[in-house]
Amino acid sequence: MMRRKAVIQLLSALTILAGVGLSQQANAAEHTVKLGTLAPKSSPWGKVFSTWVKAVEEKSGGRLEVQIFYNGAQGDEKAMVGKCKAGQLDGAAITAVGLSAIYKPILALQMPGLFSSWAKLDAARDSMRGDFERGARDAGFVILGNGDVGRTHVMSKGFAIRTPDDLKGKKPYVWRDDSILGVVYQVIGGITAVPLSVPEVLPQLNTGAINIVIAPALAAEQLQWSSKVDHIVSDSSGFAIGSLVMSSKKLDSLPADLKAILTDTGKVAAAALTKRIRDEDAAAFGRMKGKMTVIDLTGDEKGKWQNVFKQVRARLGQGTFPSSVVSKLEGMSG
Repeated sequence: MMRRKAVIQLLSALTILAGVGLSQQANAAEHTVKLGTLAPKSSPWGKVFSTWVKAVEEKSGGRLEVQIFYNGAQGDEKAMVGKCKAGQLDGAAITAVGLSAIYKPILALQMPGLFSSWAKLDAARDSMRGDFERGARDAGFVILGNGDVGRTHVMSKGFAIRTPDDLKGKKPYVWRDDSILGVVYQVIGGITAVPLSVPEVLPQLNTGAINIVIAPALAAEQLQWSSKVDHIVSDSSGFAIGSLVMSSKKLDSLPADLKAILTDTGKVAAAALTKRIRDEDAAAFGRMKGKMTVIDLTGDEKGKWQNVFKQVRARLGQGTFPSSVVSKLEGMSG
């Protein structure tokens, strides 16, 4: 109830901001900001973005317009980041996989088996915020705020996954630009993962070319993956995070008042998004449990996963991420 009230308050704040500039509304925008996202427009992400777009337009008196390209219309996240660097896009709402194309250590927050709660993740991210923001800034980006995705679960079609060995001989999907999940499969061994971009996953689920996805419940539901699988592990292997990012060059090119409007409302939108998505991801998991076979792992089975995850983090600290980052995050795990 408290979280729901907080979400309503944040969305109300955007609505209030939207009303401030009504009397100043212009006929045509003087400046346009273009952002990409993989999220559908009708999704919870899209609904918050739509409120933000309206707030920016009306608070700026119509001088600033935010255009959002949904459903991966600008390509997968790595492509969107590339377009931002080339000046073809001005920003994006992306997951940690996309953020890793800006500053790779951010993706380390998604290492498996680290955090048992959102609170633990938040504390770790807050402690690393300065480093992450500097890394993004050096790459030409500003992080306006967080916009997380959800708790990740193993989902499968036609069989249960209880231990890492159950993945052997199967056809799991791995996000082509994800530096972590491929290492998980390497540590387990005997797995030929299928590398895909996010828009390619649904067609491959339809044909049976893949039969395992590891994703948050809400994302799987919104991307229509959940209708193609029939087993889900109740335990979460990690957290999928994200952020709203802008090109520093584009942001700095805006008049000071419009820059302030965009950043201030962007922070409010990101905060509203974070709270809303966490609640809706939990609700989506509840819906999926009612439709699928739910696998509750035993203590012994959980131990086997944690053993794999520990090996994965060790490997990732040998070059993918700075060992100091891996050690620091492991010290804050639990």
